[in-house]
Amino acid sequence: MKYLYILTAVVALFYSSQLFAEQIEIDIHGMTCAFCVDSLQRNLGKLEDVKSAEVSLKLKKVRIETHTEKADIERIRQTILDSGFTPLKIIPEIRPVSNVQ
Repeated sequence: MKYLYILTAVVALFYSSQLFAEQIEIDIHGMTCAFCVDSLQRNLGKLEDVKSAEVSLKLKKVRIETHTEKADIERIRQTILDSGFTPLKIIPEIRPVSNVQ
């Protein structure tokens, strides 16, 4: 019986960390063409924490959804810089996974 309680507690802790995800919106400077969008989206998609990355050339923004509630924003910023663009404004927002689309 004691093992059942321990197992339940471990499972609850694991799933509670998966209940929230972070959505990050970043204003980008330097994107000028569809190749820029594709390149940035592929580079961000290679990051471990990134669930999806939507890049808008028209709005000059990136919207990133992560698997965890605390993504490595510095690593995301560095990936954008390494891709040849400048992140201007980074807005992180934590939301329940059920609302993340």
